[in-house]
Amino acid sequence: MIVLIVVGTAVTANVGGDGTVSSPAYAFGALFGALMLLRRRFPVAVLVVTAVALLGYYMLSYPPIGLAVPVAAALYSAAECGRLYWACGTALALLVVSTAVRVVEGDDLSYVLGLETPTSATLMIAVIALGDSVRSRRGWRAELDRQAAAAALEQEAEAARRVEQERVRIARDLHDLLAHTVSVISLHTDVARETLHDDTATAERSLTAARTACRDAGRELRATVDALRNPDADSEDTDSEDTASHDTTAGARPGLHRLGELVDTATVGGLHVDLRTTGAPRALPVVSDVTAYRVVQEALSNVLRHADASSAVVDVHYGDDAVTVRVSDDGRGASPATPSGGWGITGMHERLTLLGGTLRIRTEPGEGLDVTARIPLRDGA
Repeated sequence: MIVLIVVGTAVTANVGGDGTVSSPAYAFGALFGALMLLRRRFPVAVLVVTAVALLGYYMLSYPPIGLAVPVAAALYSAAECGRLYWACGTALALLVVSTAVRVVEGDDLSYVLGLETPTSATLMIAVIALGDSVRSRRGWRAELDRQAAAAALEQEAEAARRVEQERVRIARDLHDLLAHTVSVISLHTDVARETLHDDTATAERSLTAARTACRDAGRELRATVDALRNPDADSEDTDSEDTASHDTTAGARPGLHRLGELVDTATVGGLHVDLRTTGAPRALPVVSDVTAYRVVQEALSNVLRHADASSAVVDVHYGDDAVTVRVSDDGRGASPATPSGGWGITGMHERLTLLGGTLRIRTEPGEGLDVTARIPLRDGA
């Protein structure tokens, strides 16, 4: 704006008009003003019409009004709307035509080339640069707004994803904690009821086993609740870590070191469970250890609830980079076309997928069920 006022004043002072101004000259002024009302909607058209009208004004020998000032607003709007080539091209064309005409008419060459043309060029360049700067700044702000909106959407999506992951994890952990315990307690209490009068020793052992299962479930449930109520205890790898594994005391958290207890609680109602270990037993990363335990726990729960089996075998193999667990039984099995199971099997698939492991379930009618899981030794703690 300062450049516009200063340079415009200089132009007016140096090319002041003479003589009487006719009415058509005022019509040109009205036209220039009217065009400004349309410059934002039709920037290129207004620029071209303004330039042509300005040339027509001078061809009719009306008093000088300068070259740059009448087209300044049109040049600014064209540049502001991103029509930079049109603005620069029109300004250059006006300067060339104006200078050529002045030279042909015999005007003072030193004045034309030394003052008038540079002054007009300076004003045109200034308004074009100003318009382009405003356009760039507006685009920059729009890009910042777009990035901020995209970041907000991404944050919302990430928050929703984490909430969903946490919801699924809690559901999986609660199922693992309660389903097996409920099955064991139910079967032990059935045995106790049936043997209460005839074999009190067996009934007492069954009730003791049920009480032990309740105590273990309560301990794991407290660990889970503590982990949920104490976010600071969570590791960053919440996608794959069992909430119960936050209790880092080896004897308290679930793991392969507690398979003996698990097998003991599963031995009920005539079911015989054989635990076999191959490889070199050793301390495993917490998340791998817990996952292996949960797979065996769920598989044994299915044996107790659905298999109608008399015996089951739990095989654990310690490899260099993975631990493999296998649970098989001699129960009634199922058809391969039968759906893959309920939430327990879904939970096994989820746990192993998070660790990059594999789960294989094979079954045939009358041939029992065979569940094999390979768990990579991933340190998620």
